[in-house]
Amino acid sequence: MGLIRAVAEAVKGSLADQWLEVYEPDDMGDQTVFTSGVLIRRGQNTKGTPDTVSNGSVIHVYDNQFMMLVDGGKIVDYTAEPGYYKVDNSSLPSMFNGQLKDTLKESFSRIKFGGQTPTAQKVFYINLQEIKGIKFGTRNPINYFDNFYNAELFLRAHGTYSIKIVDPVRFYAEAIPRNKDRVEITDINEQYLSEFLEALQTSINQLSADGIRISYVPSKGRELSKYMAQTLDEDWNQMRGMEVQAVGIASISYDEESTKLINMRNQGAMLGDPTVREGYVQGAMARGLEAAGSNANGSMAGFMGMGVGMQASGAMMGNASQVNLAQMQMQQNAQTAQNAQSAQAVTPAADGWTCECGAVNTGKFCSECGKAKPAPAESWTCECGTVNTGKFCSECGKPAPAKEWTCECGTTNSGKFCGNCGKARP
Repeated sequence: MGLIRAVAEAVKGSLADQWLEVYEPDDMGDQTVFTSGVLIRRGQNTKGTPDTVSNGSVIHVYDNQFMMLVDGGKIVDYTAEPGYYKVDNSSLPSMFNGQLKDTLKESFSRIKFGGQTPTAQKVFYINLQEIKGIKFGTRNPINYFDNFYNAELFLRAHGTYSIKIVDPVRFYAEAIPRNKDRVEITDINEQYLSEFLEALQTSINQLSADGIRISYVPSKGRELSKYMAQTLDEDWNQMRGMEVQAVGIASISYDEESTKLINMRNQGAMLGDPTVREGYVQGAMARGLEAAGSNANGSMAGFMGMGVGMQASGAMMGNASQVNLAQMQMQQNAQTAQNAQSAQAVTPAADGWTCECGAVNTGKFCSECGKAKPAPAESWTCECGTVNTGKFCSECGKPAPAKEWTCECGTTNSGKFCGNCGKARP
């Protein structure tokens, strides 16, 4: 038998008036992976056998759907291309591969019909869209060694993942229960979820091996998808014709012991700052004074009790404050020295000069580009008392006085020509 592509206008017109059966896919939701075809028109042919596709029937296939004609559990023909198809039992299988191209040929050759012309067939559809929103949650905490905390921590993960059916023939043969006309992903997901969680643990451990902090795991959905694909896709594709598309982690939580370790590490990191430690000491003292003032036996008794306590612990608190202040002073001195060093590195030495290329030098030529050291600019003092090096005073704007020169005749001049012999200034 085979499928012949029918012209859409013919289906809408003349074929609809003949004694032909027209099949459409049953409702296909976001998580529907498999459903049967529904007979929507029989015309005057009321004697047809139920659940049987008659010769000459028309089958409608939509986008992202894989349609199969099945006889006794065996696929006799299929198509992955949208359109209208007429059933012709006299022709060989047409096998319109569509977007799946040649992927189906090997799978079809292994489970195809035995060769005789079928007399009873059913129409089934497989969803080729991404099946989203498959929920998962770790039953037991997953171990995660974190280099930052230098500890073996344990976390729980919850979220969703999605799959895509890439070989529907294999998926039908291996994943769809027989005698089922409709299958949701939740109907067959128990085994797959166990395998998914096992692969999830492997992938999360890979994140640990890559040195990613445990607090960054929720933002590593892309990396997890890649690791999951490496771990699962080859097996799931070969066994069932499906692949993992994406993994979305909704929440990450730690077990009780891991939470304690993380809080202890974070508190220790904060108390490593002497400023924070000193604030903690002062806060403890303030809380003690507040508690003493609210003593039920009277504030005087509370302060007397606190005085006894302060005598016992005052030395320790004082020593702690001294250590904190000393460390803060050391940090300030270190910062001051660093700032001074940075400023010294930027500012040239007293006898140094900065070339046009930006290099700081002390010799007569630039060590970077070889240019000669520029001649120092001559300074002059304006009538207002300001010392300048330019042609005008930076304070009052008066021009610099003309420089005197001596002519060959011995006359001292300030203009461009000699006042005695008229010779031009050299």
